[in-house]
Amino acid sequence: MVDSTTASATPIVPERVDRRVWVAGFLMLLFALVPLYAWLADDVYVLTYFGRMLIFALAAVGLNLILGFGAMASLGHAMYFGFGAYTVGILSTWGVANGWLHLSVALAVTVLIAVPVGWIALRTRGMAFIMITLAFAQLFFYVFVSLRSFGGDEGLSLTELSGFGALTGNKYAIYLSLLFTLILVLWFTHRLVKSRFGLVLRASRHNEPRLNALGTASQPYRLVAYVLSAQICAVAGFFMANLTGFVSPSLMSWLISAEFMVMVLLGGMGTVFGPVIGAAGLLLIEDGLKTVTEHWPLILGPLIVLAVIWLRQGLWGLMSPSGGKEASSADQGDH
Repeated sequence: MVDSTTASATPIVPERVDRRVWVAGFLMLLFALVPLYAWLADDVYVLTYFGRMLIFALAAVGLNLILGFGAMASLGHAMYFGFGAYTVGILSTWGVANGWLHLSVALAVTVLIAVPVGWIALRTRGMAFIMITLAFAQLFFYVFVSLRSFGGDEGLSLTELSGFGALTGNKYAIYLSLLFTLILVLWFTHRLVKSRFGLVLRASRHNEPRLNALGTASQPYRLVAYVLSAQICAVAGFFMANLTGFVSPSLMSWLISAEFMVMVLLGGMGTVFGPVIGAAGLLLIEDGLKTVTEHWPLILGPLIVLAVIWLRQGLWGLMSPSGGKEASSADQGDH
């Protein structure tokens, strides 16, 4: 029998905090300090540069909700990104300046499109799902190219941004609102994947027939996840229009959707914070290569392929204590 005195004297070793938590906190702190640097250096361009990084991170987090946790590979999410941006452009052209109305209309239009598109696409799997989402995205891409009254393929410069009182058009306010939104979406995603909804979504990724046989219909969960993912991308597009003051059909291009997907894969598919790492990493690498050579795509392409092959869990998994060799975070629903 173990002596109670000895047992009580056994030291309790505190659980070590995953170093990735520190990395995530440090990165968000750096993002939070950008406005201070921009103010001290009197360089507003810094806000635009890092704001664009946050926008792509937000969109990648949205795509990851279905790609990483639900195994739904969509090449059409740039369509919703464009909806968010063009809502600002079109309503501003019509003389409607209320920012909250811009955001509400963007989310409403996204739901109206995402529900039928998702319902159709989710009746398929694999390559068929990819092609259906791509087809709808290209359809709307050419629709907006043909809208000459809103700039056509040359795009539309905004004469008026979303109105939020004294904060309208303020780059600092836009950047801080964007950062707050990203943090809120990350928190929401973390809570969602830990909930029963997230458990069903992740289970449907691995064995949907068995899940249905157990009495849980997975399709409604997958459709809701698809719509939520689309809305997050629409919010990202809303911020893009206000940050740059310009919208164009190129925002809806399948190349943008592919870029979102690369960010998710590079950062860590099926992790909450991985897409943020992936977005920051990809954009920094792109800009770095652009300063070296005009043929930067020829270098970036092979680098991405090698990263996807060797970093199965992305940069986020590489920073784990086991160097990414543990079970997939998509199964665990962590981080």
